[in-house]
Amino acid sequence: MVLLPADRMDSLFSPRCMWVNGPIIVGAGPSGLAVAACLREQGVPYVMLERADCIASLWQKRTYDCLKLNSNKTFSQLPRMPFPDHYPEYPTRRQFIDYLEDYVAAFEIKPEFNTTVRSARYDETSGLWRVGSTTTSGDVMEYIGRWLVVATGVNAETVVPDIPGLDGFEGNVTHVSDYKSGEAYRGQRVLVVGCGNSGMDVSLDLCDHGARPAIVVRDAVYREVLRKSTFELPMLLMRWLSLWLADKLMVLLAGKVELRTPALEHGALVRIHAGDIDVVPEVKGFGKGGRVEFADGRVLAFDAVVLATGYRSNVAQWLQLNDFFNKDGYPKTVFPHGWKGPSGLYTAGFTRRFGFSGANADAVRIAKDLGNIWREETNDLW
Repeated sequence: MVLLPADRMDSLFSPRCMWVNGPIIVGAGPSGLAVAACLREQGVPYVMLERADCIASLWQKRTYDCLKLNSNKTFSQLPRMPFPDHYPEYPTRRQFIDYLEDYVAAFEIKPEFNTTVRSARYDETSGLWRVGSTTTSGDVMEYIGRWLVVATGVNAETVVPDIPGLDGFEGNVTHVSDYKSGEAYRGQRVLVVGCGNSGMDVSLDLCDHGARPAIVVRDAVYREVLRKSTFELPMLLMRWLSLWLADKLMVLLAGKVELRTPALEHGALVRIHAGDIDVVPEVKGFGKGGRVEFADGRVLAFDAVVLATGYRSNVAQWLQLNDFFNKDGYPKTVFPHGWKGPSGLYTAGFTRRFGFSGANADAVRIAKDLGNIWREETNDLW
C-alpha cells in the first residue's frame, strides 16, 4: 500500500488518493474479518475500511445485553480459529465480542476506522476500482485498486416499518438496535413488533424485568404454534389431518420454530403459555393515548413500542453502476455462487445461511481465488 504524492499523480488519480496493492475490503464485521484472516494466510495484502470506530459495530453498539448467538459454536466460529473450549454452546454477546477481538489480534487485522465509503465504481478505462470515502474528521480519500470485497453484510441499516400513526405515538418508540435492557420498561405495557429472534429475546427480557410485553405475529399459523402447547397442537391438527400428516407437519413446525426463534429455548414459549407475553396479530395503526389497533379489530393501550423489525443491506446506496447486486443490496446469484462478481468484485456475508457458515465459505473462496492470482503474478515478476 503506497500513498502517492499529489504532484506525481496523472489524470487517473484525484488530489487525495491511495493505491491499494491488493483488495479493498469494505466492512469490519465478522464477514470482513474472516476474509482478512484468510487473505493473510494466502499472503495477500489488503486495506479494510470501516465506518465505525470499532470492529463488529453491530455486536458492540447495536445489540441488547441479554443477546446470545442463535447458532452454536460450530456454526458461529470464523475460519482458522475455534472458540475457546470453556465457552458455552451458545456464546453470549460479550463472549463473541471477546472472541472477535482475539481473532483480530491473532491475524493482525488493522482496519481503517471512522471511514465511510460514499461510492465505489469500476473504471472501465483503467480496469480499476475507485472507492470514495470520508472520515469523521472530514478528510476525503479515494482508494484505488484492482479488487473490491463487499463485506458490509445484511445488517447495515435498520428497518423501520411504515405503520399509520407510528410517528405520532405518544409513548417511547425504540428500534431493537437501541434497546439494551428491559429494566427501563419495568411496569410498562410494551408492544414488540416482530417475532424473529430479536423479538422473542426482547419479549422474554421485558418479562424478566417486570414489564408486560405483547408480541406482534402476523402469520396466523405461527401464532397458533406459539399459543398452543406441545400437547394441544397435535390434537388441533388432527381435527383436519390424518395422524401421519399431522405428525409430519409437527416435525416441520418444530424445525421452523427452533430455527426462527431460538429464544424459545430460554423460556419465551413458557411465558407465552403462562400469559406473561401476549401474542397479537398485525398492527393496523396507532392512535391517540397510546392506543394500537390490530387486524382482528382489538384496540389496546401501550406505554412503549420496540421495533424488532430487523435490518437491511446498504450496498445499493454506494456501489455504483453494478448489475451484480439487486435493488435491495443482495447478490442476484444465490449461494454458493454469489461470492464472486465481474471485474474483480467479491462479496462476503450475504448468503443468509445458518450462523456464519455462509460467510466463512465466502471468505475461504475469495482468499483462495485472490491467492492464486497473487502467486501467479508474483511468479511472473521473477
